This record gives sequence, C-alpha cells and structure tokens, in this order.
Amino acid sequence: MKLPRNFFKPLAIGAPMPLRELPVRLERMIHFVPPHIEKLRLKVPELIAQVDVVLGNLEDAIPSDAKEAARHGFIEMAGNCDFGATGLWTRINALNSPWALDDVVEIVGAVGRKLDVVMLPKVEGAWDIHYLDQLLAQLEARHQLKKPILIHAILETAEGVQNVADIAAASPRMHGISLGPADLAASRAMKTTRVGGGHPEYKVLADAGAAGTGTAGPERAAFQQDLWHYTTAKMVDACAACGIKPFYGPFGDFSDPQACEAQFRNAFLMGCAGAWSLHPSQVPIAKHVFSPDPAEVAFAKRIVEAMPDGTGAVMIDGKMQDDATWKQAKVLIDLARLVAAKDPKMGPRYGV
Repeated sequence: MKLPRNFFKPLAIGAPMPLRELPVRLERMIHFVPPHIEKLRLKVPELIAQVDVVLGNLEDAIPSDAKEAARHGFIEMAGNCDFGATGLWTRINALNSPWALDDVVEIVGAVGRKLDVVMLPKVEGAWDIHYLDQLLAQLEARHQLKKPILIHAILETAEGVQNVADIAAASPRMHGISLGPADLAASRAMKTTRVGGGHPEYKVLADAGAAGTGTAGPERAAFQQDLWHYTTAKMVDACAACGIKPFYGPFGDFSDPQACEAQFRNAFLMGCAGAWSLHPSQVPIAKHVFSPDPAEVAFAKRIVEAMPDGTGAVMIDGKMQDDATWKQAKVLIDLARLVAAKDPKMGPRYGV
C-alpha cells in the first residue's frame, strides 16, 4: 500500500510534480476526430474555436490497418495547431492491444508539451491507471516536460464498474471518467445494440385497471426507463468523492437529436461535466445542455445575494433556501462564469 504522504510524489526522477487540484476548464463536449483522415484533420483549426476539447481518436472506429496512420496524423495535427484554451486529448488503444505502448511513447515524445489528457479505454481497475501513470512519468522525465499529462478513464466493462471507486482514486493524474455504454452493454450481456440512450422495451407499465379488479381495461400507459441511470450515478459519486470529473460518453444515433439531448440532459442533471460529441451536429446540443439555463443562474444569484456567507436561511419566492441550496447556487454561478469566458455572448445573459 502506498502511504498517503507519497501519493503526490513524482513517479520518476525528473518528472513534473503531480497536480493537487485539477485545472479549471470548460469541458462541455469532448469532440472526437479520426486523425487518419486528412480532410478531417484539415478542419481542426476551424473546429478549435467551436468546441471545448479536441480529441484525436486512435482506438475504436479506427481500422487495425490505419492505427499507425491515426497516430501519426494526431501528432501532425497537434503540432500544426494552436489550441489556446481548447483542450487537446487523445484516446489511445487499450492496454491489451499491440498499439498502446507506441501510442504513448511516440505521442508524448513528439507533442507531450501540448497534450492535456490521455483517455484510456476499457479500464478495469486501479492497476491499469498505475501502469499508465508510471509510464507517463518516465516519458515526462525523459522529454523534460514541465506539466503532468492527465489520465481520463473510460468505464466500459462490468469489472470496471465494480472497481470504479478505486479507479477514481488511483492517481493524482486522474482527470475524470467517461461512461462507455456500448462496450459496457456487451460486457454485461445486455440485449441492446444501441450506442447509449434508452431502449423502448426497457420500461414500466401503469397499473392494470382499477385497484383489485385485475382487469386490463384500456391500453396501459408505458414509460421508458434509463438503462444507464445506476451506472452514471455510481460513476458520478466516485468522481465527486475524489474531486475529478464525470462525463457521459457517446450517443450513436446521429439522426435523433432529441434523444441525444435528453440523454445529455439526464447526465448534466446528475452531475456530469460534459459528454462526447461524435458528429458536428452533437456539438451545439452538448454546448446547450451543459451550459446552465440563464433563468436558473439568475435565481442562483438571488440566493447568493441573500446569503453572502452561505449561512442561515432565507425565503425566496415562498421557498426556503439554506446552506445546501447556497452550495447548489454556487455550482451554477461558477459554471456560468466558465461558459461566459468561453462564449462571451453568454456573459450578458448570465449577468456575470
């Protein structure tokens, strides 16, 4: 067992000191780019101003014969662009693949100074984080990097869900965790081929007829349920306990923006900081959903103004507000400030 006093020590001689607090950044959407496709790489300079995070994807959706091209394309893309306040991430291949080691070694060596986060797929336990943590420290020392590269885990196996609390606490390098519903569904033997979202057959029915009659009566109302509620809640709790960020992952049906927005909003309300955008049409959805409503921010400001130090209790519009709602209000106001800094037009709407 590692002693607490050693938790924040660098894992390699010459590696940068681990961060004690995450950088304060707006990350409403993690936008995936397949870097082996040149015409999409060429759109990245324009994309940078539109999204909060640009992620070069090296794993799923990249054919096996294009893995090296994707890696080299990401290095080219990262080297040629100025990302400014927009995050630069990459999703490497899984640790049990033949490409993962070269992904990390080549990318850190070439563009490690610009890279903010490595997304690690199919994390099953703290041991996966420990391996990547040590490797990154060695490469940071070798290449004399001044800031640590963070790790973002994807929760996409039943074993990973079982160990999510240990994963969240595995390293000071942990940035956050994303829900990976498609692989998780396969791991659990769930009977769905959808990538995220609900399923029309996962539902509850209204009671059958009048109480005690046992008759069916007219057609019963059905209410579709959220397949991912339990897992998202468990992930959010693990992340919140460790001071890292939870994210909803992909929504695969690009033809159904309403369902995408509903799934993203469920995640936002439960505490997620953002979601993945796999298609340009999902960027404005994520931007809208993961930015607080101006009316909610206005009410939050009234709470804070009525309770400047967060103590006591007041009545606003017939509703009691106390230290708990003051904390909730602070969450909304702080997020509004981040959004206004990224999107100046939102500043007047939020009054910040």
